[in-house]
Amino acid sequence: VQLVESGGGLVQAGGSLRLSCAASGFTFDDYAIGWFRQAPGKEREGVSCISSSDGSTYYADSVKGRFTISRDNAKNTVYLQMNSLKPEDTAVYYCAARFAESGSYYYTDPHEYDYWGQGTQVTVSS
Repeated sequence: VQLVESGGGLVQAGGSLRLSCAASGFTFDDYAIGWFRQAPGKEREGVSCISSSDGSTYYADSVKGRFTISRDNAKNTVYLQMNSLKPEDTAVYYCAARFAESGSYYYTDPHEYDYWGQGTQVTVSS
């Protein structure tokens, strides 16, 4: 099982990045995916989640209207489009996968996830 994040980097405030999470080693269509982030000295927090098949999504209030999560099950990949980035979005971003009990379920608690990627750094300068 492998989850590999990419697309992080350094961007100025107001800029955009698109993160990708490429999955392998499991039946991707059966898994809900979440994006989480962790800034230095802070707990890991949920950013956005997507169900396995019906496209149901969740966004943290702090990113609602700025971030968009999507998935391409044919490519075993989930994306996080991040627009209007702010310095407070600076963190290591992780994607995680959890077996979904229903195609419409997503999960916001990081403890519920089975598999994690290694993370990608996002730094937003002011």
